[in-house]
Amino acid sequence: MNRIVRPVSGILLRRLALASIIANVGIVVTGGAVRLTASGLGCPTWPRCTDDSYVTTPEMGVYGVIEFGNRMLTFAVGLIALATVLAVLAHRPRRPGLVALAVAVFFGIPAQAVIGGITVLTNLNPWVVGLHFLASMAVIAAAYALWRRIGDPDGPAVAVVPAPLRALARITTGVSVVVLVIGTWVTGSGPHAGDHGAARNGLDPESISQVHADAVFLLVGLSVALIFAFRAVGAQRATRAAIILVAVELGQGLIGFVQYFTHVPALLVGAHMLGSCLVLLAALSVQWSTRERRPVGAAPQPAPTDAATPVPVTA
Repeated sequence: MNRIVRPVSGILLRRLALASIIANVGIVVTGGAVRLTASGLGCPTWPRCTDDSYVTTPEMGVYGVIEFGNRMLTFAVGLIALATVLAVLAHRPRRPGLVALAVAVFFGIPAQAVIGGITVLTNLNPWVVGLHFLASMAVIAAAYALWRRIGDPDGPAVAVVPAPLRALARITTGVSVVVLVIGTWVTGSGPHAGDHGAARNGLDPESISQVHADAVFLLVGLSVALIFAFRAVGAQRATRAAIILVAVELGQGLIGFVQYFTHVPALLVGAHMLGSCLVLLAALSVQWSTRERRPVGAAPQPAPTDAATPVPVTA
């Protein structure tokens, strides 16, 4: 007897996608805790924890527990991603774009775990550690795109701001990524190596911190410009997204300055890592707010009286 498989509701699908975002942000924070507690080599090899065991042993102490615990969290994040893939496949009507994004998130998690394993095998090489963090950012970006696309109708994308402002939003998002990359260089030059014997990248901490600060100033300036530009064309949703982005950037900048002048305490570094995830999500929100999708066959909307006349886009 054939079993009838009930289609998954859009509400459940969106909740799963949101859970995937939260889980991936959580794994970034817990990964930071591994490094900040000097537990990066708590399990000295990979994929095993030791040469003879896949799990931590009592002799490895608390460092082994912390590192092994973070590895186990990867499985939980992967299960959420798998559940999301299955839910997308069961959703009706099936939307190929959602399937592609869900699969990308799912396969991004083991890829990120492999890079994490390489960090252990290279004795926490700071450049590989930075790549490990950036891989997590890429997975978070894909999970966010999935969450937003689930909430959008399956129709054509329509621009809600003029082309120059869409370009400015893309530039701002690009600069936010540059800030994240330089931030990994700052971390790689600082005191939190993840293990007492791990090497640093050799960059001068003060000089690279200044470069990072300059990039942040550029990002904040672009974000403030977006607020005024979006407001000038009457794009209220985009304006709100830009305001949130600036607020997140200012909070993140405050944490960064305080941690720099207080000699980089571990607790603030952890908060700064969480803030990095929030900056990325806020920048993506701004990018998303510059367009909207309308249901296929929807009646044309009256043309706005301002410069933000919707224009079809191909993205």
